[in-house]
Amino acid sequence: MAWLAAALYMLVHAMALWLPGHATLASFLFLIGAPLLAAAACTYRLVRSWHSDVRIGWLALTVGMLLWAGGMALNMYQEVALGNVDAVPGIAMLLYVLYGVPLTFAMAHPRHEPWYLIAIDGALALLLGYLFFVHTFSYATPTDAPDPAIGSLRLMFDIENIFIAVFALLRYITSEDGTRRGLFRALTVFAWVYLAMAAYINHMATDTGYGALPDLLIDIPFLLLAVMALRHGDEPTRHTPRRLTLAVRAGAPLILPAALLVVSALLVEQHPHLAAFGFIFATLGAGLRGVVMQVRAMEGQDQLDRLARVDALTGVANRREFDQVLLAEWGRARRSGQPMALLMIDIDHFKQFNDRFGHPMGDACLRAVANTLNHCATRGTDVVARYGGEEFAVVVPATPRAGVLALADTLRGAVERIRLASPDGVGQVGVTISVGAVVIAKVDGADPAPLLKAADAALYVAKHEGRNRVVEGQVP
Repeated sequence: MAWLAAALYMLVHAMALWLPGHATLASFLFLIGAPLLAAAACTYRLVRSWHSDVRIGWLALTVGMLLWAGGMALNMYQEVALGNVDAVPGIAMLLYVLYGVPLTFAMAHPRHEPWYLIAIDGALALLLGYLFFVHTFSYATPTDAPDPAIGSLRLMFDIENIFIAVFALLRYITSEDGTRRGLFRALTVFAWVYLAMAAYINHMATDTGYGALPDLLIDIPFLLLAVMALRHGDEPTRHTPRRLTLAVRAGAPLILPAALLVVSALLVEQHPHLAAFGFIFATLGAGLRGVVMQVRAMEGQDQLDRLARVDALTGVANRREFDQVLLAEWGRARRSGQPMALLMIDIDHFKQFNDRFGHPMGDACLRAVANTLNHCATRGTDVVARYGGEEFAVVVPATPRAGVLALADTLRGAVERIRLASPDGVGQVGVTISVGAVVIAKVDGADPAPLLKAADAALYVAKHEGRNRVVEGQVP
């Protein structure tokens, strides 16, 4: 139905060109109507995609279409209302140029951006629009654009149209999910068809006024955009080279600074100071955005590093981190001559606890025990880790034997005081631990395996002597 409606629109527009005495007015109305239809269709997609990250892209397309329609409306006012066929209003030319600013913003906008990065892009887009304004009225007046000015403005149109078409295609090729592919497919088709149409109208049909057959060509890109927006906007996910995808995603925010640099270069001759400001602002904007992105990447890396070292269920160090800490502290103790201790801890009767109360209650028990151990081992050098299953370990460096045994008994007593609400909501459930403790007064050898083996053996004895106790072991 959408394709049929677009074809019918073109047919009626073609018929209107033959209206005696009213062809120009009728054609202008159709030329204004086509981008308005595209804006309405993009608004429809905007509403449908309101909770998606592509809503900014559809909003940008809507604004761009409205700006273009405004330019055509000014052209109609100049020719039909004022009867000035030869004059080209400079304000209309400005709107034809400004329509590309929101489209450029849409291409530069990566997914899931925080508000402050969007604000930086918005500031760059506003400056880009202002430079377009200055460039346009360097050659034209609000009511007229003389022939020499038309040539310079056409060059600006060509640069802008090629810029949008190329980068839209890149964003389309490298978009990974169907929703974004749908957005950039619509933008890409529109941009390339618009580029071809504008090149023909601006360079080959320059002597043809409005109300003639070339007007039909102007409808085509806008009607195509309307049809693609009204139809289902998503595309199947496609696999593209990962390196290319990441390169375009990382480089997309540079589209706005790049556009700003190009327009600033066009202003160097007539407005050197403003051009210099554009160069500086583009550089600072890209640099600031790069710093912010680098900070975000470092924060993400820190979070990944933490996840790699922390047990997800209990929040204490995981087995991998435990192995690294034990080896590092063992080497430090061997170099310094200080004592080294290890506590191996097992929750008593944990299998029966799980079978009786269920796995959610078992997870709550593990979290409670880990939290208690962590709060009791308060020295910055002590490391509590989940060794595996219901078993925990505590690395205790640079602590004499009496301090290690006191810490072990403190941990045991603190866990004994834990009270968990029973699943039926009636009463509370207690839990106890067994602890195997080993202290080495002087570390010798490069491998801490004997310490680990002795602590595990001491834990075994504690469990078989009645549990809820601390047993000290010795390294052979």
